[in-house]
Amino acid sequence: MQIWNPWHGCHKISPGCANCYVYRRDESIGKDASVVAKSGDFRLPLKKNRQRDYKLTAAGGIVFACMTSDFFLDTADAWRQECWDMIRQRDDLQFQIITKRIDRFMQCIPPDWGDGWEHVTICSTCENQNRTDYRLPILLELPIRHREVICEPMLEEIHMEQYLASGKIEHVICGGESGKNARLCDFRWIQEVRRACIRNGVPFTFKQTGAVFRKDGKVYHIDRKIQMHQAKKSGYSYIPGTGSAEAIRYQLPERAALFDRLSRSEFRSRFHLSAQDRAYIAEKGMDTIRRHAQDFVARRLSAENPEHDGKQTPMKGHPVFLAQHATGCCCRGCLEKWHHIPAGKALNPEEQNYIVDVLMDWLRRQSK
Repeated sequence: MQIWNPWHGCHKISPGCANCYVYRRDESIGKDASVVAKSGDFRLPLKKNRQRDYKLTAAGGIVFACMTSDFFLDTADAWRQECWDMIRQRDDLQFQIITKRIDRFMQCIPPDWGDGWEHVTICSTCENQNRTDYRLPILLELPIRHREVICEPMLEEIHMEQYLASGKIEHVICGGESGKNARLCDFRWIQEVRRACIRNGVPFTFKQTGAVFRKDGKVYHIDRKIQMHQAKKSGYSYIPGTGSAEAIRYQLPERAALFDRLSRSEFRSRFHLSAQDRAYIAEKGMDTIRRHAQDFVARRLSAENPEHDGKQTPMKGHPVFLAQHATGCCCRGCLEKWHHIPAGKALNPEEQNYIVDVLMDWLRRQSK
């Protein structure tokens, strides 16, 4: 990772800016972060060391541009073309530009941009649903080769499935907010975006917990030094097809507690066996029904990213389908919510047997 800040200072434009780390750091040294000025590193991509080698090298990793400002800030319009010239010249490097101003993109591109430059990735931030629904449609329509999304600081639950389904977004990053005035980040919000990424085969990174982090209803205050470490330790970053979710630790719920919790869900508790369902079970026998359940779980639920996940279990047509909805075993999202089995991992035989046991337990209770 390499950082190039051609200018410093920015202007706040959305809720994610409220506790901006640049403002916070500048304030600590008596500096006004709203004053935008060229930096001493303006020409860093072309600077060389004493050996006449470039200071920024491909071996150094991605070059993140404008981390103490915004590349598309209007105050910097007069300087940007020279930056594009340097980026064009250094096509041996990979540049990443993160912006809250994706709506200014077309006003700011160089004349030879075409459908985008292969060595430039544009990353739009979206900290809440409002900014997601405003910025991502714009991002998807722009002439860009490589697009990413970053939800940081993540301020609420965000639904972006419709944008991920376009196939144009290559990576999503989520993280909480740091600093003494940090706003809460809930792990459920992280999981929601992660599941959407898994369903659409998009790599996902859980970057940091933030300073105020809620998980399973409990709020934790996490020291800045370990916020990124804790996120990495969770194992919730995801790369399709790599088995990355296998390392996630989780604990299955105790059966009595699970059924008590399910009974208090208005949606789950509305499922019941009909007389026809009971007759079908009596005719086939529990051993046959169990084999049906094993087949449904193996074919529809066990893959890392099941086909049509979230819609693969009919609401009727077999007693096992009812049992799946009643027990939260109908899709990988519900399986994670109710049984803590992480999305994004192929179900092993033990996990599949556990699910079948839960389904059969519900069916026996309903059959009495």
